[in-house]
Amino acid sequence: MAGVDTTAGQGGAPGTAEDLALAALSLARRFAAAATMWCVAPQWPAHARHVAVEFVHPVVVGKRALPAVSIDASGAAESVRLLARPGDVLLVASAAGDPVASDLLARADAWGLTSLWLGAGRRPWAGGGGPRADHVVWLQDAEPAVAARSGALVLLYHLLWELTHVVFEHPGLLRPEPERTDEVCITCSDEGRVAEVRRVLAAGRIEVWAGGHAEEVDGRLVDDLRPGDLVLVHAGVAVTTLSGAPGD
Repeated sequence: MAGVDTTAGQGGAPGTAEDLALAALSLARRFAAAATMWCVAPQWPAHARHVAVEFVHPVVVGKRALPAVSIDASGAAESVRLLARPGDVLLVASAAGDPVASDLLARADAWGLTSLWLGAGRRPWAGGGGPRADHVVWLQDAEPAVAARSGALVLLYHLLWELTHVVFEHPGLLRPEPERTDEVCITCSDEGRVAEVRRVLAAGRIEVWAGGHAEEVDGRLVDDLRPGDLVLVHAGVAVTTLSGAPGD
């Protein structure tokens, strides 16, 4: 793939080709289940629009149109929260460290979205304390501004589009993804989940979004919670905050 490094990254990170293949497989499965893809590129808004057009209006005869919508960076969290449904896809294109991208990706799990992060420059390594995404497809040897202008980023999501349609040509690959088998607490069989505070109720209770659904949990262990705060929920209890409300 010209302009795209397909080799494995530092620290055992997958190469771009493997990242693209896994992202396309997940994306095709989500589209097959009637998902919409919400596209945000805080630093490069034209790329968010280009990605959406690429999927909605395929240039190859016989390829299906896939639902994708570009969202402006201003008020992106509010827009995605209002419009997206559990099972949809959030695609963010940005360099590592962009605050709007980081905020959206941090909230994706709470909203029940599959997250896909396209970018260039310093790769956001797992465990580095930054936001995570279900799939990271990265041009780690390119300067972000150069990648955005030169066509390297365009090539990345053109390949993503092509590979997604390759998956559609093999219906056996579209079977639902296996259920997650993340480690859970051995005493209560409950994993820590990212949730977004929806309402603060009486008697220390809070209503949160978790996995795209509203539920009520105990918020007494965390002080001064407000709508929009991200919390870690374990065994029906908010045990710590993960971030403040948007704009903090």
